[in-house]
Amino acid sequence: MGETENHQHHHPPPPQVVAPPAAPPNFALSRGPTWTPAEQLHQLQYCIHSNPSWPQALLLAFQHFIVNLGTTVLIASTMVPRMGGNHGDKARVIQVLLFMSGINTLLQTLIGSRLPTVMGVSFAYTLPLLSIINDYTDEAFGTEHDRFVRSIRTIQGSLIVASFVNIILGYSRAWGELTRFFTPIVMVPVVCLVGLGLFARGFPLLGNCVEIGLPMLILLIISQQYLKRVHSRAHLILERFALLICIGIVWAFAAILTVSGAYNNVKTATKLSCRTDRSYLMSSAPWIKIPYPFQWGTPIFRASHVFGMIGAALVSSAESTATFFAAARLSGATAPPAHVLSRSIGLQGIGMLLEGLFGSLVGTTASVENVGLLGLTHIGSRRVVQISTGFMIFFSIFGKFGAFFASIPLPIFAAIYCILLGIVAACGITFIQFANSNSMRNIYVLGVSLFLGLSIPQYFVMNTTGDGHGPVRTNAGWFNSILNTFFSSPATVATVVGTMLDNTLEAKQVDDRGIPWWKPFQHSKGDARTEEFYSYPLRINEYIPTRFL
Repeated sequence: MGETENHQHHHPPPPQVVAPPAAPPNFALSRGPTWTPAEQLHQLQYCIHSNPSWPQALLLAFQHFIVNLGTTVLIASTMVPRMGGNHGDKARVIQVLLFMSGINTLLQTLIGSRLPTVMGVSFAYTLPLLSIINDYTDEAFGTEHDRFVRSIRTIQGSLIVASFVNIILGYSRAWGELTRFFTPIVMVPVVCLVGLGLFARGFPLLGNCVEIGLPMLILLIISQQYLKRVHSRAHLILERFALLICIGIVWAFAAILTVSGAYNNVKTATKLSCRTDRSYLMSSAPWIKIPYPFQWGTPIFRASHVFGMIGAALVSSAESTATFFAAARLSGATAPPAHVLSRSIGLQGIGMLLEGLFGSLVGTTASVENVGLLGLTHIGSRRVVQISTGFMIFFSIFGKFGAFFASIPLPIFAAIYCILLGIVAACGITFIQFANSNSMRNIYVLGVSLFLGLSIPQYFVMNTTGDGHGPVRTNAGWFNSILNTFFSSPATVATVVGTMLDNTLEAKQVDDRGIPWWKPFQHSKGDARTEEFYSYPLRINEYIPTRFL
């Protein structure tokens, strides 16, 4: 009995509650503030739908025209002589390129992306152009001008056929569906490389005339970033208009060097880069000439060249898409949704069709340099870019006036691009704030996409001959053209590699990829601000079937 009683009163000791280990102190918080992700940049003075005063808007629009003019002159100066064209032909080609740039920019800002993006010439078309030029080099022509006209008519035909690829991809909404695979992790390398991938237009081009290009680069940095602090009035002027002021000063300096005979006894290449009278555009440009359809003659359609143009059209679409995301960031808008990207690429196809009809040298793409200018001036106003189309169309019709500004030496433009392209590349880096930058999986995707996006195109560029033959050399010429064009574009390679890796490698958490932030912006009704930034003007959308919106 006693044993039983003892057993009844014997209770096991209560379990010990072990306190959880104390979290290690977060020393980072004690050293300074952390910044929460910002969907819109808040340091812009004017965002996409706010407008500066009319005098300022006109000057800012003229600045956009000048930045776009540099790339236009560069591609015309490179390609027209190889096609057999003379200085007069080059002047007419620049006029057509400017005219189509103005028309396409106006269309995109009104019924396309609605973003403040200038539609400028695309260098993605270089390889198809070289292929056409090479085909006519060995043929017998009466004059070199005849060879030029034959070449540009073939380009016309190829552009017309290739344009339908973009039109179908865009207005079938297939392009928008493809962009749904994008995440912030994909956008970092893609937007970065749409800027960094054009590094050949920076210091390598500036180095052709260091005594003009380097002063321009240094003067622009000092005046726009340091001298603006001297006075509040100077701050406003220099932040917005330093680019025009610096161009005027360095252009005058180049003219003085030219007149004083500094370049009389130098190599021909140096004369072309440094002298202000070597473009021969002023003497050869007509006073007034309105571009019109089929001005070079009827288009020539050759299947072997069409496929190369189709490859270039796809590349320019990929580059435009990346540029639209950068433009949205730098104009204070939210990320463009899938339906907006679809209609903008479809409209780019219509623009390409018009370029084929009017006899343009290449198709257009969203200008990376002009998007960088939004970040440089802190002004992302859509109206400013729309006003710039007036300058493009005016100077394309009144050729002598346009030729005056087109004689600015290219190293001056190269100095500008060193800064503008860098701003766009840095804009791409900001997308990482919406994903987990401490995830090893994300670091892997970013690193491989960035490196291959630079390395693969560099391999293709280094192994492409002067007549446009790239490293892909099978018996099927059309196949070679598409692949060589495709893999020569850093942004396109980064898009393919980044999208494939990010959608196939498993993430530990959905949040790591930034999906919760990204998803609302992929749908037209996903975010309340989408309608504010991307809806059609003048209530046009009320008359358009919803399946096309």
